[in-house]
Amino acid sequence: MTDLNLSKAQFTAETLSEALPYIQRYAGRTVVIKYGGHAMVDEELSAAFARDVVLLKHLGANPVIVHGGGPQIADLLGRLGIKSEFRDGLRVTDDATMEAVEMVLSGPINKNIVRAINAAGGKAVGLSGSDGDLMRVTKATRTKRDESSEIEKVIDLGYVGEPEKIDISVLNALMNSEKAIIPVIAPVGVGEDGRRYNVNADTAAGAIAAALNAKRLLLLTDVAGVLDKSKTLIREIRRDGVDALIADETISGGMIPKLETAAKAVNMGVGGAVILDGRARHALLMELFTEHGAGTIVY
Repeated sequence: MTDLNLSKAQFTAETLSEALPYIQRYAGRTVVIKYGGHAMVDEELSAAFARDVVLLKHLGANPVIVHGGGPQIADLLGRLGIKSEFRDGLRVTDDATMEAVEMVLSGPINKNIVRAINAAGGKAVGLSGSDGDLMRVTKATRTKRDESSEIEKVIDLGYVGEPEKIDISVLNALMNSEKAIIPVIAPVGVGEDGRRYNVNADTAAGAIAAALNAKRLLLLTDVAGVLDKSKTLIREIRRDGVDALIADETISGGMIPKLETAAKAVNMGVGGAVILDGRARHALLMELFTEHGAGTIVY
């Protein structure tokens, strides 16, 4: 063995040794990962993500994947000539849009993630919130104050749902089976009216993390984390400080439901919620198994 190879081997051994306390921290604990953004459409990043998830499983953690698919949904809607709009970071969903949403989320996206994890040596099974009555939802509503009249008006988002009840029995059956299966969940829920509803993937991941009493909720996105007005990464945010960041417009758009989800999950018992950059290779491992972390933690 050359001196260079010996140096690399020693560095690898030291890294593994330093990771031991963190590996012990997550052994037997559930980690819910919201997977989306650029990491899903980049083949190299997708393969690295799948390997990291399998490694988490082999190190004793119980990863649960909840995925989005915004860019892929937008692409299909564009090809079908269906116009789509967002309000407060949520996609307004009519009948035609819902058809496309379920087609994309429960179809190719879900199965591609499952295949990638299986190819990396894991055992994954794809689900949606409809399977096993996993995710019951209520119709989501938003209000907005009219500046001229100062009257609160209800915004109709269509078939957009908010998680109301999470039945974790099917997830526990998969994770506790002899095969140690990794669930991969598409965020499509069912309402009391029997209709299917589009659920924001961050919101779905937060509700599932709370129901599973997860040690961590990891929200992968396309930025380094939560940035302040000077575009500097905010490393830590108290759960009761989120409303102030929204009020002074430090955060806006799609980051609003992410931070609201993170704060709500922590309020409901999740050990911590982290918003991190899914474009960074091995971001999951850096966040969980090093002292440096890799994003913004809400605690």
